[in-house]
Amino acid sequence: MKQKYRLAVISPFLDKRHGTERSVVEWLNGIPEHFEVHVYSQGVEDLDLSRIQWHRIPKLPGPHLLGYVWWFAANHLWRAWDRAVRGLRYDLTYSPGVNCLNADVISVHIMFAELLRKNTASMRLRDHPLSDWPRLLHRKIYYHLIAKLERHLYRKPDVALLVIAQRISDGLQEFYGRADPSPVVYFGLDHGVFNPVRRLELRTAAREELHVKANEFALLLIGNDWLNKGLSTLLDAMDRLKELPLHLLVVGTDDRTPYIKAIQEKSLMKRVDLGPPRKDVEFYYAAADVYTGPSKEDALPLPPAEAMACGLPVIVTAKCGVSEIITNGQDGLIMQDAVNAEDLAAKIRSLYEDTSLRQGLGEKAAETARRFTWERSAREFDEVLCEVLRKKLTSGGVQRAGA
Repeated sequence: MKQKYRLAVISPFLDKRHGTERSVVEWLNGIPEHFEVHVYSQGVEDLDLSRIQWHRIPKLPGPHLLGYVWWFAANHLWRAWDRAVRGLRYDLTYSPGVNCLNADVISVHIMFAELLRKNTASMRLRDHPLSDWPRLLHRKIYYHLIAKLERHLYRKPDVALLVIAQRISDGLQEFYGRADPSPVVYFGLDHGVFNPVRRLELRTAAREELHVKANEFALLLIGNDWLNKGLSTLLDAMDRLKELPLHLLVVGTDDRTPYIKAIQEKSLMKRVDLGPPRKDVEFYYAAADVYTGPSKEDALPLPPAEAMACGLPVIVTAKCGVSEIITNGQDGLIMQDAVNAEDLAAKIRSLYEDTSLRQGLGEKAAETARRFTWERSAREFDEVLCEVLRKKLTSGGVQRAGA
């Protein structure tokens, strides 16, 4: 492919601190020169802007739902302006998730239809105090809006879907009738940052800074949307293990109010810390003894995979895409029921009590993780784009961007 083709990338923000956005950043930084890349976004970090043109879209302050609606409309308006005034025409438009109505390629990182099915019961207003209703209503409206847009976009045969885990392809068939399996592009990992040697080098300083005592057994959960990440189940498991010297580190920017209340009710205030994300996320892995991710629905989150690369034993659920690369009992532990706090507690206890099991799982986890690199992931992403472009060229759907 010797000619250059224009690729529009539509994403509200891009950085390496968030899972979906980290994947897109790595894919774009590794994309070959046959694409001229234009990014429409409200914020960009960690991208090589000498190779990529950023079209900045202003961010609207306020609730997340309002911000999303503005973003969805604004990126269409900005691109329409660029087409009419600047003559910018794109051969391909790519979106990570639901960001626009006219994408040629969408990478599916999470399915909100599945998320709604899993969380509808836990979002019933009658089961929560009145003070929680605004937050729950906001979440319910947002989930339903994205699920409706998914239904519209993912059923369109002319929209190519790539998935970051096989289980998402299965879900697309179940919910939206996509009969042909979508190509899978697994994550990559930065093995210069995430490796057992570096974790051990940082361990003492990390535990001191995060106030984890020498005799404490540190559990770690990283990510937003704690309802879906299973934080409630993890707190229930902690409640069952009060006789063990456990210390839970939870990292993210989600609403802490309902969880602080639960932590107080379970008398876990001195055993749970809710911390902010940081660029050197390996600092958190260094402080931990086990990564605990009881997700209700999670396509392929990076934190458990990064933890594996660091040589940490991990506990994930069968509903988490990382389980596709794990052999249960060999390089990780898999929960079949994401809300079974008793099972989670038993797995945590076994890792606490059995040093050889803990070390063996961690060593095998690091071996498994070494197979996944960002170079390979970016190459596979490029192959998907090129295949979609070839089909458009064959069908006459591409008019040269510079023409």
